[in-house]
Amino acid sequence: MGRRELREQVFKLLFRIEFNKQEDMPEQIRLFFEDNDKEVSETDEAYISQKYERIVAKKKEIDVAINEVAEGWKTDRMGKVDLTILRLAVYEIRDDEDVPVSVAINEAVELAKKFGQDGSPSFVNGILAKFA
Repeated sequence: MGRRELREQVFKLLFRIEFNKQEDMPEQIRLFFEDNDKEVSETDEAYISQKYERIVAKKKEIDVAINEVAEGWKTDRMGKVDLTILRLAVYEIRDDEDVPVSVAINEAVELAKKFGQDGSPSFVNGILAKFA
């Protein structure tokens, strides 16, 4: 799987935390990989799981950072797709040395185009620009 596909899989898995209790997530992760429509190698599954875990571990810290720059918006009022994309991108910008800032922003905008609403790409880009 390429980096873009891996990022999309991380996004899809991370999106599940919005609809499931924390104690249900191990089962959700298992189901995610069992029901995945794409063939996921063991290496890719490990990458997706590890990145997911690292983001979840920093979720509160990431949300605080988003709230600090999102003028007129708080994470509890944002659309769940946009919020999940922002969490992934902010993690990549701040904590993932393998991902250049410009790539993290560009990929987040692409995810917003694919999964978000009409205004999602510009909303995501506007918030992430403040991190750059």
